[in-house]
Amino acid sequence: MTPEIIATIVTSVLIIIGCLGIIIPVLPGSITALIGLIIWAVVVQSVEGWVVLALGGTLLLAGMSASLVLTGTRLKRRAIPNRTLLFGVIGAVIGMFVIPVVGLVIGFIVGLLASETVRNRNFRTALDTSWVALKAAGIGIILELSCALLASSVFIIGAIVFFVTAA
Repeated sequence: MTPEIIATIVTSVLIIIGCLGIIIPVLPGSITALIGLIIWAVVVQSVEGWVVLALGGTLLLAGMSASLVLTGTRLKRRAIPNRTLLFGVIGAVIGMFVIPVVGLVIGFIVGLLASETVRNRNFRTALDTSWVALKAAGIGIILELSCALLASSVFIIGAIVFFVTAA
């Protein structure tokens, strides 16, 4: 096996882990996919590699930035602190181990609701602000995942072009 093939396999695995990491907050997301693209570009040392890194990297960074800005803006607009999302993530991690399959989502929701109930001391207000935080996080995840999937498509096309023209 050539270094280019090994790098392509490693990059594919890192992109898959990165896409899963966007959905499952325990794993690193877009950064992992970006590391994969960097590895591939450095190993193949070709125009295709650098173009894939430039386009895919830009998409990944744009998705990460947009997700953070969009989520943060929506939370600030409703005066919801970032620690609410932190408690949601902690709840998601606990839920993932306590309830198989659906525990991640249930844990995230319970963590958000618990944090907001303690903060607001009013369950109805906590439901409202938790729903806003949940929507903001969901929209951010969808946006970041869309950009990561586009970046993975750029990688697939670039790898095909590289191997077809290298032969």
